[in-house]
Amino acid sequence: MKDNLVLLCGNAHPELGKRISERIGVPLGQIEVFKFADDETFCKINDNIRKRDVFVIQPTCRPVNDTLMELLIIMDACKRASARSITAAVPYYGYSRTDKKDQPRVPITAKLVADLVTTAGANRLITIDLHAEAIQGFFDIPVDQLYGMPIFIKYIKEEIGTDNLVIVSPDAGGVARARAHAKRLGADLAIIDKRRIGNQDQSEVLNVIGEVQGKVCVLVDDIIDTAGSITKASMVLMEQGAKEVRAMATHPVLSPPAIERLEKSPLTEVVVTDTIPIPKEQRLKNLTVLTVSELLGETIKRIFYGESVSSLFI
Repeated sequence: MKDNLVLLCGNAHPELGKRISERIGVPLGQIEVFKFADDETFCKINDNIRKRDVFVIQPTCRPVNDTLMELLIIMDACKRASARSITAAVPYYGYSRTDKKDQPRVPITAKLVADLVTTAGANRLITIDLHAEAIQGFFDIPVDQLYGMPIFIKYIKEEIGTDNLVIVSPDAGGVARARAHAKRLGADLAIIDKRRIGNQDQSEVLNVIGEVQGKVCVLVDDIIDTAGSITKASMVLMEQGAKEVRAMATHPVLSPPAIERLEKSPLTEVVVTDTIPIPKEQRLKNLTVLTVSELLGETIKRIFYGESVSSLFI
């Protein structure tokens, strides 16, 4: 039966595709994905996938428009090659931060992407730590949202310890995530009270809610983009007497000037996952990368065999 499981990987993150392949013992399918001289993307699947269950591994990370189009084109090819089912395994869902109409005359791009993915042929979506959980409702197909939390909790228990630990949310929007981590670890919770000023990449940290003096503080978030919020939060925590501050986030987007900010920050360690590939020039000395390949591989197997995915997080 396993012969009917097909793994295809685009150009966004081939290393992750290889890790998943090794984890579940299924070789990557033979596929060519390239651009013509006029910048149009083309793909050709060199294996017979008729009546087989195909999983397309492709985070829609930078360059977002290219990786998204690759995903859509690969799925269209699968649909036209008579695949029995197509599951889009998108560890990082690009455009997830444009999930609502919070200003006049702006798009809801997360919904547009959901429509495109479905129209291209996806029967199911696998993703990790959506920026807004409501995005699951943008799809008319099943969505399995996985969580990076178990990976981080295991790392904290094994490498940091839970003594004198405080889990910190960098803003009010991340309180539920931070609370879930704190509950699983039996740790205290703190919140950074923050007010946005200027454009969306600027923020002013105003206050720390919770006791952090003399504590080991771990900031948890879903995305580190320009790193403005996380680095300012770390500075305020140190000013409030924290013993040390670490940051953990699932998706290392790391847009400029993130690396410069992180290098200058008081953060002892920055822990992320490999949902997005990290170029060598962005590999900080204090950067730790945890793999999601085991989580994704187990999820793919469970979907293929019709087993529960939610039980992974109980």
